[in-house]
Amino acid sequence: MSADPFSLKGRRALVTGANTGIGQAIAVALAGQGASVTCAGRRSCDETVGMIEAAGGRAESLLLDFADPMAARDVFVGAGYTALVNNAGIIRRQDSVDFSEADWDEVMDVNMKAVFFTCQAFAREVFATGQGGSIVNIASLLSFQGGIRVPSYTASKHGVAGITKILCNEWAAKGITVNAIAPGYIATNNTEALRNDPDRSAAILERIPAGRWGAPEDIAGMAAYLCSPAARYVNGAVLNVDGGWMAR
Repeated sequence: MSADPFSLKGRRALVTGANTGIGQAIAVALAGQGASVTCAGRRSCDETVGMIEAAGGRAESLLLDFADPMAARDVFVGAGYTALVNNAGIIRRQDSVDFSEADWDEVMDVNMKAVFFTCQAFAREVFATGQGGSIVNIASLLSFQGGIRVPSYTASKHGVAGITKILCNEWAAKGITVNAIAPGYIATNNTEALRNDPDRSAAILERIPAGRWGAPEDIAGMAAYLCSPAARYVNGAVLNVDGGWMAR
């Protein structure tokens, strides 16, 4: 192991959904540890790239819309990527008895199908080059729990946990670590509806031992660690970063 096992110098990483929130924070953190980061999103990631470059890091922007789950099929060939963070995700809220097929399919395509096939495309290139690599998938507390009024999101995040484990089983011996982070309640666009609901927000805060909503930066450090040599024997894990929620 290197003298600085947390360094990402010489690594090239792709972070999906890097235009805002958790994905933006992860991209900034990876660059801060020395990685060259491709910030991918369905909307412009120029803000994230600007933040990284202002801090002296290296980054570029890439438009990828995972409404097409195969959007990243050709991204990795010959590009030298050694780290992938699958953060892009969407959510739809409705009582399960009224939930539509369209909302089900849209969420599953982005949150689960795209994750698998992006991992597949990344791994094929890593195996071709023999350089090894790291995959970090963004799961959820709803990889463990049921949630309320988010049936497709819950199903998709349970699926992300399963995908993480099967890919670890198949790829660990071939030089790829595959792990997932399960964020707790983080102040992002996805949780805005919950934070704006006084009753739900109060109930959530009451259960979090840390006593606060998480910040995107609270997730970013774990992602940087999982991409680093320090985590070379961490594989197939779904690690909750939740202020103590799951311990309650």
